[in-house]
Amino acid sequence: MHFPDSRRLFLRRLASLAAVPLLAPACSRSQAPEGDGRASSASPQGSAPAAPSQSAPAAPAPNAPAAKVKLALNWVPEPEFGGFYAARESGAFAKEGLDVEILGGGAGVPVVQMVAGGQVDFGISGADEVLTARARGADVLPLFAVFQTSPQAIMTHESRGAKSIADILKSGTLAIEPGLPYAAYLKKKYGFDKVKVVPYDGGVARFVADKDFSQQCFITAEPIAAKRKGSDPAAFLVASEGFNPYVVVVITRAALWKENPERVRAFVRATREGWRTYLQDPARSNEIMAKLNTSMDAETFVAAAEAQRPLIETTETKEKGLGVMTSERWETLAKQLVDLGVLEKAPPIDEVLVAAR
Repeated sequence: MHFPDSRRLFLRRLASLAAVPLLAPACSRSQAPEGDGRASSASPQGSAPAAPSQSAPAAPAPNAPAAKVKLALNWVPEPEFGGFYAARESGAFAKEGLDVEILGGGAGVPVVQMVAGGQVDFGISGADEVLTARARGADVLPLFAVFQTSPQAIMTHESRGAKSIADILKSGTLAIEPGLPYAAYLKKKYGFDKVKVVPYDGGVARFVADKDFSQQCFITAEPIAAKRKGSDPAAFLVASEGFNPYVVVVITRAALWKENPERVRAFVRATREGWRTYLQDPARSNEIMAKLNTSMDAETFVAAAEAQRPLIETTETKEKGLGVMTSERWETLAKQLVDLGVLEKAPPIDEVLVAAR
């Protein structure tokens, strides 16, 4: 995992949403890893071979040809996408009659726009991006939320003794992209008048060198990198402060849902089964993703997969199933984005979740 560049580009993508006429490009690195050999020459990234699923109420006929579909990731192959690769490797996709080509993210790849325009059948986005896109006319629908708790966090040094983000904002230096929704939320809640705010540079070098330095991070990324460099990171989730959009959300276009709802349901069933498999044992999928993303070593794959587990598997998902989304969570996020000025008017949540019921 190349934490600095990847996360910086992801955050800048989110920050640019308000300035883009319709849709923002997907988060990505300047160079994405090579594909797995199945992508066509037109594919921006490597594909994932087909794989079968379990628990398919309407299984396809035994001799029916698999339906070819494309899934566009908004990032390079990493543990946050492990369940999709597990669905391929375990046979979950193929069992549902799907031949899924996984397209990894790259610089400037506009996943939401690709889904809305029919270039791909499914894509990965964030809940705040979905609401922003729909408010601007993109008819995309969320289907499945991998991260129930957003991994966005503020990282400081354990030696500072901070017990919360509020403590971090009382002194020192904070590297953050101020235009991001979560940053605006924190500023409105606590104010940034007691902390020196500087641009986020995408790395952890300054953090390691300066005990009074704090920075934005993904709890599954930069803290792992800083700790491996001998530092003492302590990270606090922004979700704990009340701003908690779903992350790694599977989306499709409304037209596909209307034309072939069973294919959409089949994809969701296989995805859920793939994530169950990955959470039980990520080793095989990590091995596959490591071949596609050589910038991330095996030790980091293991650490990131373990760090993200409690953000994906929660009390609610144990009761209602992995990927569950509630209208209450979406309505809360929509109100927050309006309150922060990210959205002028929130789209009707019942229409947003029409394919997720």
